[in-house]
Amino acid sequence: MPLYEYKCRKCGERFEKLVRASDADKPMTCPNCGEEGAERQVSLFGSLFGCGSSGGYSGGG
Repeated sequence: MPLYEYKCRKCGERFEKLVRASDADKPMTCPNCGEEGAERQVSLFGSLFGCGSSGGYSGGG
C-alpha cells in the first residue's frame, strides 16, 4: 500500500496514511481533530521524482 499525505481542512493538520491506491482520493478523517474531509496533498517525493523533465531525477551518473 502506498503512503499518502493529507491535510485537514478544519485544523490544518498534515498527516500521512497508508491507503489502498483505489481509496487514495477519498476524504480521510483527521487524527488531530476528528474532522472528516482531509484532502490528499501533492507529494514532494512524487513532484521531484515523478514523470517530467523539469528538475526531476535524470538517473544519470
